[in-house]
Amino acid sequence: MRTEGRGADGAFCQCLGCKKILLKSELDEALGVCPNCSHHHRLGAAKRIELTFDPGSFEEADTGLASSDPLGFPEYADKLSKARAKTGAGDSVVSGLAALGGRRVATAVADFDFMGGSMGSVAGEKIARTLERGVEHACPVVLFCTSGGARMQEGLLSLMQMAKTVAAVQRCRDHGIPTLGVFTDPTMAGVLASYASVVDVILAEPKALVGFAGARVSKQAGVSKVPDNFQTAEFCLEHGMVDRIVPRKEMRPTLTRLVKSLGGHLNG
Repeated sequence: MRTEGRGADGAFCQCLGCKKILLKSELDEALGVCPNCSHHHRLGAAKRIELTFDPGSFEEADTGLASSDPLGFPEYADKLSKARAKTGAGDSVVSGLAALGGRRVATAVADFDFMGGSMGSVAGEKIARTLERGVEHACPVVLFCTSGGARMQEGLLSLMQMAKTVAAVQRCRDHGIPTLGVFTDPTMAGVLASYASVVDVILAEPKALVGFAGARVSKQAGVSKVPDNFQTAEFCLEHGMVDRIVPRKEMRPTLTRLVKSLGGHLNG
């Protein structure tokens, strides 16, 4: 499990919530949730998949997709290589088929460790294909969101993913396929402003950062007085954007119940 804080690769790590030093083994056993303050540390895509879906049920798809460097953006190729080495993934989204309680789902899981979970052409394509896979297999779609926004190194190609993914959500709706999204820390900018906000059911982890522009940008725009819980999952829940805040230990059973009630089909 990749966790935040100093010494995350050693025996100890520091919680970014309460700042206490924790045994990494104990934090791993607690699913990355601080036992002192309940701060939810970020998870990589592989760990998220392991904790959420039926053991051994995940079948990765879209592995042949890889971002190019259409603009010849300085150092972009090098950053992609480093991100792939760091996460073991091809891009910021891992997609495929899995099962929850024996029921098939199409899923895409974002990984913040891959260039801040930024949505470039490959990430957007994987999201769209996941939604289309839901239509193909007549099964619910579960999307785990985490991102700082669009991937600037791909320019307009990155921004186009917003429209493409929203259109894919609508195609699911046209075919009666339920879509579920989970906001994890952080869910920001172009991802929030596209497919993440238009799915049928929106869950969120506690205190996840959720918003379009960061606090610094908001301040520059003249937004000087905001509530203490502004741009949090709790604020979004209060204002009707999030349907429910779900602690990590309850996420799998909650998603399983939703998939069952919304029409998930047994595998086979």
